Amino acid sequence: MKSIQRSLSLGLIAGLLVVALLLVQTSLWLFEAGLKRSLENDLREETEGLLIAIVKGPDGIRLDTQRLNPRYQRPFSGHYFRIELPDRTWRSRSLWDAVPAWPETSGLATELLEGPQRQRLLAFSAEYRRDGQPIVISVAQDYTPILDSFARVRLSGLGLVGVALLVFLLLQRYAMTLALRPLERARQQIAQLQQGQRQQLDSQAPVELQPLVAQINHLLTQTEETLQRSRHALGNLGHALKTPLAVLGSLIQREELAAHPQLHAALQEQLGQIQQRISRELTRARLAGDVLPGAHFDCAAELPALLDTLRMIHQRDIQLRWTAPSDCRLPWDREDMLELLGNLLDNACKWANSEVVLSVERSAAGYRLRVDDDGPGIPAAERAPVLDRGTRLDERAEGHGLGMGIVRDILSAWGGTLSLQDSPLGGLQVQIELPVSER
Repeated sequence: MKSIQRSLSLGLIAGLLVVALLLVQTSLWLFEAGLKRSLENDLREETEGLLIAIVKGPDGIRLDTQRLNPRYQRPFSGHYFRIELPDRTWRSRSLWDAVPAWPETSGLATELLEGPQRQRLLAFSAEYRRDGQPIVISVAQDYTPILDSFARVRLSGLGLVGVALLVFLLLQRYAMTLALRPLERARQQIAQLQQGQRQQLDSQAPVELQPLVAQINHLLTQTEETLQRSRHALGNLGHALKTPLAVLGSLIQREELAAHPQLHAALQEQLGQIQQRISRELTRARLAGDVLPGAHFDCAAELPALLDTLRMIHQRDIQLRWTAPSDCRLPWDREDMLELLGNLLDNACKWANSEVVLSVERSAAGYRLRVDDDGPGIPAAERAPVLDRGTRLDERAEGHGLGMGIVRDILSAWGGTLSLQDSPLGGLQVQIELPVSER
């Protein structure tokens, strides 16, 4: 959402800035063109005044300095002239020893001339005839102050344009925020879906978003119903297989097979593999993977009941404790998390002497789960085989050795990792790292 706002804002600013610069430059160009036309008229009048100052004297034509403007007498005054006759040339004293490149054609010069003391001169030239001889009068005026004024105006204009653009940007950002508020609300609701705080998007959306919201809600409902049907079907299949497997188990124990020990052992081994394979595949199939909306694991609501169940199962004096951040909601499926923690805590309770502690904490990548017990622990050299399915360190313990295999399947679906370490309680610590996927 913010990237859309930023892109639109940058594009709009760039467009407005280009338009503003064009407007400022065009305005200045038009103003300068009008000013040059006005100065051209003034310079033409200057040439006519100088023409009047050319009079006849006893020695022929001369320039009457009394009729000249005093600024032509002041050095580097910014006003200069040159009068060319076939046999003589007059220059203004204001030029001092400077020799500008006077225009060779009549009218206003197309380019500014280089004048004395780095002045930029606007020049005009006119040709007249008096007493049958041509007279070329060229006048120039310092244009530097006008150029400086234009530069200040241009800078001020850019400053005003910048302020106007800033104000416009703030107004446009406010308008964009108002316009995109429904999309931002939808984004927040989707984030709440991921956190398990709601099960569907709010149907009270703008008309333009209602089809999208309706499709998302329909997809969520359909996905949840499909998963529930799959889980129910798997549960029914598991229950349906229990009776035939139990019958086969009882048949194996009959006296008729006692006379055939090899056959009895082979049947018992195959039946055990069938039971393990069915348990494994049912567990793998029921993993939810990415969590459904509203199905997150609420630690405060789920862990006390789970620990009470384990106390009832083991029926011995074991202190079960758990710690987690306040309002801890793990972003994974509730049923899968109960399966994961149930297997870990059950294994810990089997080996613990008197204490099992479950710790849940935030990590840099997601969440870290620790299960500590004060049992005998596992030597470092023997920890790797424990992670293999069906491996057991003590055949006298109850179970089929599937607990860690189920845990491994769940972690594989979630992209998590498991490690075995020494526990501060003196036994074994099972540590699990669960990354939170970017959504």
